[in-house]
Amino acid sequence: MDFDFQFKSAADDTSGLLIVLAGEERALGSATSALIPESLYSAASDAGKFSGKSLSSLDLIAPEGMDSSRLVCVGAGDVTKMEETDWLDLGGKIGGILMSARASEATVLLERPDNIELTAKQAVDVVIGIKLRGYKFDTYKSAKKDDDETTSCKLSVITSLADGAAELWDVERGVIDGTILARTLVNEPANTLGPVEFAEKAEALRELGVDVEILTEKEMTDLGMGALLGVAQGSRRPPRMAIMKWMGGKEGDQPIAFIGKGVVFDTGGISLKPGAGMEDMKGDMGGAAAVIGLMHGLAARKASANVICVLGLVENMPDGLAQRPGDIVTSMSGQTIEVINTDAEGRLVLCDAIHYVKEEYKPAFMIDLATLTGAVIIALGHHYAGMFTNDDEFAEQLMNAGEASGELVWRLPLSSDFDKLIDSKFADMKNVGGRAAGSITAAQFLKRFVGETKWAHLDIAGTAFGSPQTEINKSWASGFGVRLLDRLVRDYYE
Repeated sequence: MDFDFQFKSAADDTSGLLIVLAGEERALGSATSALIPESLYSAASDAGKFSGKSLSSLDLIAPEGMDSSRLVCVGAGDVTKMEETDWLDLGGKIGGILMSARASEATVLLERPDNIELTAKQAVDVVIGIKLRGYKFDTYKSAKKDDDETTSCKLSVITSLADGAAELWDVERGVIDGTILARTLVNEPANTLGPVEFAEKAEALRELGVDVEILTEKEMTDLGMGALLGVAQGSRRPPRMAIMKWMGGKEGDQPIAFIGKGVVFDTGGISLKPGAGMEDMKGDMGGAAAVIGLMHGLAARKASANVICVLGLVENMPDGLAQRPGDIVTSMSGQTIEVINTDAEGRLVLCDAIHYVKEEYKPAFMIDLATLTGAVIIALGHHYAGMFTNDDEFAEQLMNAGEASGELVWRLPLSSDFDKLIDSKFADMKNVGGRAAGSITAAQFLKRFVGETKWAHLDIAGTAFGSPQTEINKSWASGFGVRLLDRLVRDYYE
């Protein structure tokens, strides 16, 4: 559902659906109390056993003594203990109510039950939650259910700091649109989103002022990207590398760089994956989706930073021309790689992209994102992304950004002891190190291409898609990484 948000300091019409906040022990703010007859609220709360517990709700149809056709009280719990992510979840809960009600118009009265003034940031966090909860991917459903007929809602958001909230939302909406873009790209089937089509999505960011360059197979061959091209050689669809630049910082300042694994479909190649669940591998470009979504957000809010975003876009197929286990490829860095398992292809794509960025742009830091290993899901489940980095301060910054955004990361180790596991008898390295510590050896592989540049690798295999649904996401694809990295940039690098 699309929402048209209008911020107002007072409600001029509450005749339709009205949503209000309630705190512990059913507490209501003074403006809210003035709208709701006390006897009605008390009796309905008793009957519905409503206490104002966080994310609970009380729904009244045609409430007696009110102009509203429907009243929903949403529990906020103890508002004094609410963090940023709690306000997002509260918004998600409200968004779900609006969608269930199929409301074309509604009013949300955002007033803290303890009568402390709600900040513009808290109000906007609620709106962000509503917007993210409203996302639904139904592009390919030819017959929509009756329940889905209401596709947009004009939503009046009542807050005492309406002007400030509206200004802040104008900044934040681009980042949320970037998250939704990332979700949609991951949800798209691979037959409609190949490397060329993905590169076209990057080119579309020119409308936001992003400088975009697309490298073709010929140009990557000339650059010596043998690792990336080795993955692509089994597909009839040619590879692409998308390079996006946003120069919103000071002229001459070192850029910061983000690199995304964009394997639009991963069969495993000759090391073919099992058939069960292979359809999920349309999401193996979740890292690239997050990076393009991030660039959308940074450009839309006109971030004061110089940013390079690079996508390595390929398809991994088991054609007669596909690379074989035992093949040796030469990366752009000149280092040679023995391909033990063609299903460990993402690191081959990333290593050339990382080296290209390091040499071409000399960034202050590089972060790569990839749905790289199933092993990270065994280690961390679906709630945290695995983080590997060569810089302790950088690790802390990423952890803080994750806590603030709700997109959590957890640091895993790097060590020369693990590095030995990817030494090869026939080449400089092999692309897998065995079953043990699979996520770590993948990170150790990438580290060989980083040099002295500050760097972090985020393994988002457990968080980009198929992760547990939350109050702000009911989609298969989460858009993980966009809000996390935008928060990192705005808190530490602008």
